Amino acid sequence: MTEPIDIDIFAALDGAQTGVAKSDRQLLTTMFALGREVASVLDLEELYRNLPGLISRVTDFHAFAVYLLDERKGELRIVHAEGYPAGTTNMRLKLGQGLVGSAVQAGRPLLANDVLTDPRYIEAVPGTRAELVVPLRRKGHVTGAINLLSRNVGEFTPAEVETLRNFAAAVAIAIENAQLFATERRYADTIETLAEISREFASILDLDELLKRIATRIKKLIHYRTFGILLVNEEGTEIQMRHAVRYDEEILQKRVPMGEGLVGYAAAHKVPVLVDDVSKDERYIKVVEDARSELVVPLLVKDRCVGVFDLESPELGAFTKEHIELLTPLAASAAVAIENARLYDEAKRTRERLEKEVRFAQRIQRALLPTELPKRMKGVDVGMRFEPARELGGDLYDFLALEPHTLTVAVGDVSGKGVPAALYSAFAGELVRSRTYRRRYTKVGSSPGEILASMNRILHERQLEEYYCTLCYAHFDFKRRIVTMANSGLPYPVHCNAEGCGQIQMPGVPLGSFPGIAYDEVTIELRAGDVFVFCSDGITEAMNRDGGEFEAKRLLAVVERMQAQPAKAIVDAIFEAVYEFCGDAEQNDDRTAVVLKVTA
Repeated sequence: MTEPIDIDIFAALDGAQTGVAKSDRQLLTTMFALGREVASVLDLEELYRNLPGLISRVTDFHAFAVYLLDERKGELRIVHAEGYPAGTTNMRLKLGQGLVGSAVQAGRPLLANDVLTDPRYIEAVPGTRAELVVPLRRKGHVTGAINLLSRNVGEFTPAEVETLRNFAAAVAIAIENAQLFATERRYADTIETLAEISREFASILDLDELLKRIATRIKKLIHYRTFGILLVNEEGTEIQMRHAVRYDEEILQKRVPMGEGLVGYAAAHKVPVLVDDVSKDERYIKVVEDARSELVVPLLVKDRCVGVFDLESPELGAFTKEHIELLTPLAASAAVAIENARLYDEAKRTRERLEKEVRFAQRIQRALLPTELPKRMKGVDVGMRFEPARELGGDLYDFLALEPHTLTVAVGDVSGKGVPAALYSAFAGELVRSRTYRRRYTKVGSSPGEILASMNRILHERQLEEYYCTLCYAHFDFKRRIVTMANSGLPYPVHCNAEGCGQIQMPGVPLGSFPGIAYDEVTIELRAGDVFVFCSDGITEAMNRDGGEFEAKRLLAVVERMQAQPAKAIVDAIFEAVYEFCGDAEQNDDRTAVVLKVTA
């Protein structure tokens, strides 16, 4: 930040008091009064507006202008004018050009009381006959000039020239102070704006919308004719235009190898590039036909460049080091926002892909679970329902009819939830089918206990220690009117008949946990009206908000109350009872219930 000027502006007028005649004392008094008035104004535009009125106390004129010197370009431009025709205030004068340029170059007042006799005169206001140019000097350095025009030949006197020369010194100081004040105010506003912009950038996760907003915001801070945001590709080999303002459509597809051109150089070396005249820089790649100057600022995330800001202008030297200082922190905020938007976009695409894959996996999983009994199965009614805790679950069930008048029912529960459990469950289900059907082709034992032992050996050999499977395998022989079961850790199945309801006590070690396990079998006679219920522990261990479990006693009560109803109605009643018990508590496990009812 620039230090404010602390100087008595009237020190510039001290020398005017010596040798002043009585006739000139009034001018001197007026000069001091004018000096005090300009010193009290810190708003630059207000200062410019006040100057004509103040100067009119000293002399008459019909047109007035304040010129300031652009030392970088060596030009004088009008910053405020009154009495000038429209359009002439945009004129630029080189040092030494015209009366104004000559006065500034010489550093002293220039009086032409008949401009028609001075070859240096350049007409700006028609009808002008006299012109007085008073340089604005600050510490021996000329910063601009005050230009007065009159329609009258011989309008300005030497005394007025001297008075205005000293007054101009006070004006130069006042302008500098006002400029410093404006700079400080702009600096504070800029810091606030940058903070606001950074917060805004951070809230936008759509990359295209973010790039568009960046371009709009920068336009309010820096005037540009052409602006582009180029981003580095994933491989880091090239940089591509992603958003452009006033570029041809073809340019949007342009790619620049890393290190080539001004944009590639800035990206590769991670430094801003400022070029006042692109025609003199061999790195420049012509893209915009009338571009004369260019500013490239890298977008850095830590030590990695993700892209660049590219500003181009048809004017020479349109951009400054101040623009670099302004854009650098903005580029840092934009780079982080762009990276976040890219990561969000990547995560969104990944999520959409995974959601699509999960939906397909759900279809596959449900397709693997039967929805009805095998054909030609009579004298039995079944109901089934499966509700995973997540998108996919680890529960399974199947109905297999290997021989006439027989039905095999298998209900299992794999440890864990989600995709891993679903994959393990699919494998376990395939083992159930393969172990059941192989007795058509081999004499290997295929009783329920033997099938569980075979499955246990295969699953244990896979060495997936963190996963195991509980499964109840029941073989119904309706011709012999018996059911034979074996269990490997699934909750005890429920059996209801005319005598009441109870659980069939069948303990067993989960499949895949230990090698060489033998599984006991239980055989029960079948009668018409018998109901068998097989559930995963997601039913009996369903929890409410207080941590209480549904438990087997509630399951038994539901089945006993509903045993006269069809199998599907019994299944639905079980789930409704679980819902009512759990309330709004989150489902903590997959839930499966299979009901088989002997109808004849």
